[in-house]
Amino acid sequence: MSAEARRVLDPAIAALNAVILGKDLQMRLAVSCLLARGHLLIEDVPGVGKTTLAHGLARVLGLSYTRVQFTSDLLPADIIGVSVYERGSGKFEFHRGPLFAQLLLADEINRATPKAQSALLEAMEERQVTADGTTYPLPDPFFVVATQNPSYQLGTFPLPESELDRFLMRIELGYPVPSLERELLTGRDRRELLAGLNPVLSPARLIELQRQVSSLHVAPALLDYVQALVRHTRESGRFATGLSPRAAISLVRAAQAWALLHGRSGVLPEDVQAVLIPVAGHRLEPREAAGDARDLHRLLTQAVPVP
Repeated sequence: MSAEARRVLDPAIAALNAVILGKDLQMRLAVSCLLARGHLLIEDVPGVGKTTLAHGLARVLGLSYTRVQFTSDLLPADIIGVSVYERGSGKFEFHRGPLFAQLLLADEINRATPKAQSALLEAMEERQVTADGTTYPLPDPFFVVATQNPSYQLGTFPLPESELDRFLMRIELGYPVPSLERELLTGRDRRELLAGLNPVLSPARLIELQRQVSSLHVAPALLDYVQALVRHTRESGRFATGLSPRAAISLVRAAQAWALLHGRSGVLPEDVQAVLIPVAGHRLEPREAAGDARDLHRLLTQAVPVP
């Protein structure tokens, strides 16, 4: 079953890599995040391909797609929808907003006020929204890809910890290497390549794969390893706040998705290590400067040996 999943997913990764060059790891993390039924936060400077990644995912996975540009004057109703009085029926009718898509790109989410940001919280956690006392289910699958500008840029509002915790993973794309940047300069426009992408999966097939993720075998020793990592963040004194139980569950789910993406029938310690920083990095605040993600990864994996 896992080998079949890899046979289906590898073409999707290849199609994305043809549009976004040199970012295979980030592509695999993004697909793993979706398979684990999580949501993805991409933090980076403008112009490195964040929007292209989200749109490309929707195209190759056959998902309905909407994009919301977050600005300082954005209101929750602009995202969720609004009730409008219909003269013919004499009733208020709810007009659904862009949130009702299988893949929502929340672009530059930290340029909106906390009130607008909070409109996503119920949707991301409960996969439903409530308007005027009525609850509306969101499409299945439902995947939020949010982009975030660095906090030092003007006009940004930092995401509160409660909202950061709703994102299963946070990744960065980074600048391309010179040879691939030259290919971007001389090659076809990325928007043209996006328009040429054909669906590799259907939403129904994607839901089947998401179910496989949750049933992938996780050995007790592997759970011991996850708990030891989580316990270290809580008890070592190196972090202001340790990882929560929700973060521990997220780490297991992301490792299961990573294992399925690579054709394995069970989760290995290296699967946990592969997703450790994308899952834990935005949830941890080191008391002392820990350097970049590689330094944090080394700090955690060296402190906690594999059972």
